Amino acid sequence: MRASPIHPTVDFNADGEQHGFLKLPHSHDVSAWGAEMIPITVLRNGEGPTALLTGGNHGDEYEGPIALSKLAGTLTANDICGRVIIVPFMNFPAFRAGTRTSPIDRGNLNRSFPGKPDGTVTEKIADYFQRYLLPLADYVLDLHAGGRTLDFVPFAAIHLLPDATQQARCEAAMRAFGAPYSMRMLELDSVGLYDTAVEEAGKVFVSTELGGGGTATVQSVAITVRGVRGFLQHAGILKHDEAIRSAPRTTTLLDMPDGTCYTTSEHDGLLELCKDLGEMVDSGDVIARIYDATRTGATPIEYRARRGGMLAARHFPGLVRIGDTVAVVADVLERGIPVTV
Repeated sequence: MRASPIHPTVDFNADGEQHGFLKLPHSHDVSAWGAEMIPITVLRNGEGPTALLTGGNHGDEYEGPIALSKLAGTLTANDICGRVIIVPFMNFPAFRAGTRTSPIDRGNLNRSFPGKPDGTVTEKIADYFQRYLLPLADYVLDLHAGGRTLDFVPFAAIHLLPDATQQARCEAAMRAFGAPYSMRMLELDSVGLYDTAVEEAGKVFVSTELGGGGTATVQSVAITVRGVRGFLQHAGILKHDEAIRSAPRTTTLLDMPDGTCYTTSEHDGLLELCKDLGEMVDSGDVIARIYDATRTGATPIEYRARRGGMLAARHFPGLVRIGDTVAVVADVLERGIPVTV
């Protein structure tokens, strides 16, 4: 396979702190010899594990970019043992546009792995992560939120894996992140996911969903900032952090065991949510109504929970389209689990 066209302006093996770019040549109408300049920070202090921290996989999700921008500006090499690679805006074209997918090629980076070195801009970014960055990493944290169309209770997440040892290591890292909720997450289609690429490479991987609505809150950013530091400390990379240890926290373990967790709209219309995020529901409860917005007097369509549990995610905009996820109900497995790092 041909080499990636992306060239880093940082040296991944040099000690100290470096702030640079992943330079991806991109010729277009307003810049014939232009490039997409994806910001990257590398910190290294001797031998030790490597953590790859990413945000902006989708361009309208902001907790990750904020937390990682803060980290890149405050963490020093003296704070760590090993190496930290920080990419706050993974799909940089999408981030700049404030959209889930790239405005250049409409590529969804989180559905583009393993990528192609001679493909679209999005496929080239995926290929670089797949073949150049993932092999460097021992621990990978990919920070997501709901973007403009979804909202979540704040959770760190892992998937069920065939390797029991890898599963246990991922679960321990998820708990160390210390979000209010920790989710064993079910993907309806895992093909092309960054998550799948990382897990198949045998890495310790944690993802998140930390809010939504195309914005970030004071609380969601605080959860993210604290979670990233807890993750790094758990990995043995971040040196003793008294702020992490001196603030006892707990997490609630959630599970998405099968497709009945998802409620999908079969209609277009005006959405009325009947349960709030974090609220417990019983099987058969009305969780949403959809009104025909083309006429008055029509009876709304009721959507009922197909299982009992906690409302962990919801459609965010007031209008819904056929095929949209309306709600996700997750099982509550255990409450009040102490967070240890």
